[in-house]
Amino acid sequence: MFFLGPVALAAVAAALVALFGVGVAVQLLVFIAGSIATVAFLRPIARRHLHMPAALRTGTAALEGTAAVVLQRVDVNGGRVRIGGEEWSARAYMDDQVLEPGTRVEVVKIEGATALVYE
Repeated sequence: MFFLGPVALAAVAAALVALFGVGVAVQLLVFIAGSIATVAFLRPIARRHLHMPAALRTGTAALEGTAAVVLQRVDVNGGRVRIGGEEWSARAYMDDQVLEPGTRVEVVKIEGATALVYE
């Protein structure tokens, strides 16, 4: 796609020159020069847009993968954890897991207002 833009612009420039009745050699020269000029101009812009950093995660998606501390016993039925200074309701990610207060855990997923955590 990137290659077609400069070639198309150069073709338009050559067509405009042809309207003035100049020879094929001049049209070819305008096409070649136009292609080189537009590639030189558009390439940095295209590179900037192709190599954009990953989007920043916001909201609850930003909490996934962060550390938390168990405040109240957490099991499959529920409990409380502290995530980044905020208290959240939590459930154990694994059904057979029981996490005691003070345990450092990782937030695997957020479902509604409940954090699924794993040691």
